[in-house]
Amino acid sequence: MQPNLIIKGNPIRLATISIELPLYIVLRAVKYTNPSMSSKVHGNYRPLANFRPSIWKDTFESMSSPKLEPEDDRLFEELKEQVKEMLSTAASANDSVKEVVLINSLCRLGVSYHFETPIEERLHHIFESHPDPAAENDYDLYTVALIFRIFRQHGFKMSCGVVNKFKESDGKFKESLKSDVRGMLSLYEATQLRVHEEDILEEALTFTTAHLKQISLAPNTSAQLAKYISEALEQSFHTGVPRLEELKYISFYEHEESRNDTLLKLAKLDFNRVQLLHKEELSYLTSWWKDLNFTSTYFYMRDRLVEMYLWGFAQHYEPCYSRVRVIFTKVFMIQMATDDTYDAYGLFDELRCFTDAIERWDIDALSQLPDYMKPLYSSILNLFEELNNEMTEEGRSYSVSYTKEMMKEVVRAYFVEAQWFREGFVPLFDERMSNALVTAGCVLAPAATFMGIKEIAGIHAYEWLQSRPKVVISSFKILRLIADFVSHKDEQERGHVVSVVESYMKEYGTSRTETGERFKIMVTNLWKDINEECMRPTIVPLQLINAIVNTARIAEVFYKEVDGITNPEYVKDYVRKLFVDPLPL
Repeated sequence: MQPNLIIKGNPIRLATISIELPLYIVLRAVKYTNPSMSSKVHGNYRPLANFRPSIWKDTFESMSSPKLEPEDDRLFEELKEQVKEMLSTAASANDSVKEVVLINSLCRLGVSYHFETPIEERLHHIFESHPDPAAENDYDLYTVALIFRIFRQHGFKMSCGVVNKFKESDGKFKESLKSDVRGMLSLYEATQLRVHEEDILEEALTFTTAHLKQISLAPNTSAQLAKYISEALEQSFHTGVPRLEELKYISFYEHEESRNDTLLKLAKLDFNRVQLLHKEELSYLTSWWKDLNFTSTYFYMRDRLVEMYLWGFAQHYEPCYSRVRVIFTKVFMIQMATDDTYDAYGLFDELRCFTDAIERWDIDALSQLPDYMKPLYSSILNLFEELNNEMTEEGRSYSVSYTKEMMKEVVRAYFVEAQWFREGFVPLFDERMSNALVTAGCVLAPAATFMGIKEIAGIHAYEWLQSRPKVVISSFKILRLIADFVSHKDEQERGHVVSVVESYMKEYGTSRTETGERFKIMVTNLWKDINEECMRPTIVPLQLINAIVNTARIAEVFYKEVDGITNPEYVKDYVRKLFVDPLPL
């Protein structure tokens, strides 16, 4: 029976992604089995993974966090005022190109969040006044592509026809564009915002990619430009983790002759100011995690506090989302301990008991659990009680009730995987993906994130989550397709339920290489779905949607070559750049 939430006397029905075991049993006849796998898991077989220990340990607990000098604080405020004046001057002059170029710089340098209201107002005004700027003005490729990208990036559905003017009568892009490196880069980044059936942007992507590769390898291209082009081709701005992309752009921008030193100085000061807050959050979370003593009790789990904080940080890095990062990290560190208990240690009967206990969500269920599971179960109940007390004071207890139901849903999905693994069972691809989306936290993650955003994540946002919107499913499908592909070999070697990779290969008779290529096509199409879902009008604020889309961006970065959570060395440089080393001023 599904639970009801009572909000001001009105019951709200909670929908769930249901994985019904009776249905699973009914469908067995049409699925595949792997008897060699099931022979491993009967008796007392524990599929220990021997995960690497944390590479950070107490680094952030003991790390000193010096404050900025008072003169830096004063300079920061002065620079902000100067930028506000720049925005105001550009608006007064009615120079839309100058405004868009300035807004782009603020976005790329990571300081646009300081000026959200004026940016939103000006973009809305410009879009309403000039819906087709390319037709009205003789702008060059760089400018047209930049305007297109900025508006799409902010949810305005500008027509892709704006780039038609750069084609010859035969339908091909003009040869003269090949020497316009700035314009080609601008158009390449613009193509990342394409949706389905925008053939001209598909052609533009092929055109710019091919020629940018040639430019990056040309002997007369500067080393700095070649590096910037190569990095852009490897990871576009739109599909990259925002703060990492901003850090990369700061490094490039400071060598640009046309740079604005006021913007550059503001960006560096802001990065260092916000980094201090991130260090404080990590220090607090390290102490919290140490007090739980999970690394000793659950020796088999991945001790990845810093990496999980990095995940929450990648969704929202801005200072106002501090509580979001803390809540997310707490929920998902305990969730990781649960995940690894199901995947890398627990016996089947133990997991059945734990699943039943989570369904009951009652401290009295503690007695039915093995001793080693009791601290984990108690910690889950305690964390949610703590969150409920906090949210009840704000009149948002529904957010905890909903998130708790999603925690139960995830644990049920873990148990389904444990049953599949026990029986050596290979489900069909769609069924495997359906369950994998739940275990990836496709609703738990945004539900936990929304808990910390009281201003804009009200009951309406949770009702929206109930509907399983396409942007949520698409973002987490990207995560699953990319993450499972890079990790499935290691998982299968140690003993693990089949991933979506094995299910696809088995069902469609493809090789690993062929499967990888098809997954890339799926990911490309899912990004088009996401781009479409981000167009105005949106049902919930774009800040909430962007947090979800950032999950897909995390997948594109954390799992490009290996599983960056399981293998923390892969993301070590990111941690150092973002949380350890301040930018030289």
